[in-house]
Amino acid sequence: MAKKSNRILELHFDDNALLPELFGEQNKNLRHIESFLGVSLESMGNVLTIEGAHAEVTTAHQAIDALWDRLQNGEPIETSDVDAALRIATSRADKQSKELAMESFTHPSKNVKTNRKSIAPRSTAQSNYMKAIDENDLVFGIGPAGTGKTYLAVAKAVEKLLGGTVNKLIFSRPAVEAGENLGFLPGDMQEKIDPYLRPIYDALSDMIPTDHMVKLMAEGKIEIAPLAFMRGRTLANCFVVLDEAQNTTSMQMKMLLTRLGEDSRMIINGDITQTDLPRGQISGLAEAVELLKEEKGIKICEFSSEDVVRHPLVATIIKAYEKKAKEVREGNGNGNGHGK
Repeated sequence: MAKKSNRILELHFDDNALLPELFGEQNKNLRHIESFLGVSLESMGNVLTIEGAHAEVTTAHQAIDALWDRLQNGEPIETSDVDAALRIATSRADKQSKELAMESFTHPSKNVKTNRKSIAPRSTAQSNYMKAIDENDLVFGIGPAGTGKTYLAVAKAVEKLLGGTVNKLIFSRPAVEAGENLGFLPGDMQEKIDPYLRPIYDALSDMIPTDHMVKLMAEGKIEIAPLAFMRGRTLANCFVVLDEAQNTTSMQMKMLLTRLGEDSRMIINGDITQTDLPRGQISGLAEAVELLKEEKGIKICEFSSEDVVRHPLVATIIKAYEKKAKEVREGNGNGNGHGK
C-alpha cells in the first residue's frame, strides 16, 4: 500500500512584533504543538510552515489561528492557552460548539467579567456549560475533577452579583468526607467546615479582592455553608452553586431543588462515578439527572477526561481509572460505582 503524502501549509503573519509571543520562548509553543499533534513546524521570518498528515495540519492551523487572534486582541499566550487551543481544535464536538468555543477563547473580554479577570472557556464542554448557565435556571455539570465545573460556576455567580442580576450568592457542599465525620474534626463549626469548603474560597479569591470578598460576606451577599444549612429556606433572587453533589442523598437533593425561589438560578456539579456515600446508598445527583433530563428549563452538561484543564497527567490518570472501571463492569458486573 502506498504511503499517504504529507500536507504542507504555509501561514503568513502581518505583525512580526507578536510572533515571539506566538512561538514562545525558544519556540516552546511550537514544540508543544508538534508534540501534541505529531506535525512539523518551521518558521522563517513571518512565515510558519506546517507539515504532517492532512487532519493534523488542519487542526494545527485552527489552534495557531486561535492563538494568533487571542494575541491580536491583547491577550498574552501561556502554555495553558496553547493547551486550551489544542483541546478545542481536537474536540469531537459538533461544528457549532467548536466555533462558539473558539470565539469565546479568542475574545476573553466578551466572556465572564469579574473584579480581577475575564474568564474564557478552555474546552468546548466549558463553552457549552457557560452558555447553558446563561440560558437556564437549573444546570447540572456532570464529570470528573479538573474540568473547571466549580471554577466557572463561581465565576458566573460573581458576574451575576457584580452585574446586579442577583442579590446574593450561596455556595454549598454536602458534608460527607471520605472516611471522616465533621464531628471528629477539631475546632468549632466554622473551623470544621472552612477547610472542606476551601475550593470555593479559593475560586472566589481568584476573582474578587480579599477585602471586597470579606465585605460581601459580612453583608450577607455571599454565603458559603454546608448543604444542611439550606433546609427550610426559600432561596429567592440568588445564585446557588452546589459542589460535590454526588455526595448528596436522594432526600438532600430533593430538599435543595425545592428551595429554588423566584428570580434564582441553581448550578449543581459533581462526578457521579466518585461518591463517598455508604455502599448501596443512591446518589441524589445520579437520581436527579435521571429524573430531570427531559424537562424544559433544565440543562445537563457533561464533561469527560478530554476536558480536564489541570496538568496533562490528570487526564491520563482519569482515563486509566475509567478504563479499569469499564473492565470491571464488563468483566463481572460487580462495579459498585464508588470509584475510590
